[in-house]
Amino acid sequence: MAHLEQTSGTASASKSQLLSAVDRQVGEMDQQRAGQFLRIVTEEMLRRQPAVKPDLRESLERLGWALHEGHLVEVAVLDISELPELPGDSHGDLVKAATRLRDGDLSGSVSAACAAVDAVTSKIYRVKNLGDPGDASFQEKVSRSLDAVNTLPGIERELIGLGWEPGTANVLAKNVRGSLNQAAFVLQTLRSKMGDVHGTKPILKPLVFDSIKWATLIVRLLA
Repeated sequence: MAHLEQTSGTASASKSQLLSAVDRQVGEMDQQRAGQFLRIVTEEMLRRQPAVKPDLRESLERLGWALHEGHLVEVAVLDISELPELPGDSHGDLVKAATRLRDGDLSGSVSAACAAVDAVTSKIYRVKNLGDPGDASFQEKVSRSLDAVNTLPGIERELIGLGWEPGTANVLAKNVRGSLNQAAFVLQTLRSKMGDVHGTKPILKPLVFDSIKWATLIVRLLA
């Protein structure tokens, strides 16, 4: 659009000409490119004109997006309204994981999701004197942290308090424990094997999406 320069001379382009040119270029983009363009423009609008945030927030929420500290986050990936219920140490990395997935950085998204869990387990290691978290694998840190904060016995007690049979509550708690261990293994493996992944891979993207969900569930149960 270099020829549509706005100057003080008679050949100056009008605002209407500029907007039409932008609209034409956006119309020529594929869906992924157009989405990326709109997200960048929206975040830049918020940076330059913070006053538009209330009106923009309402419109975005109708489309399944939320605003968090100047970033657009897809609610289907991470519901930021749940962040107050999660450990504060995990907030920044969970948002980073969601925005990286949004932008097609699958490896970076997995790394950020794992970092959210690492931040919480490392704190538990310090508070509970479990030793050096650097000496344990990701999966081991999740397992030991769950034990240290008595997550599963707490779930079992609450279920019994709701009238469940103790045996049934115990079986459920054990299965929750198993599923969390498996989720931790998947996160650990993806982080170690996806360092050379670039761009959006149709097969891997749903798995990375699930990884953010697993990381959110793990940090919630460690809260």
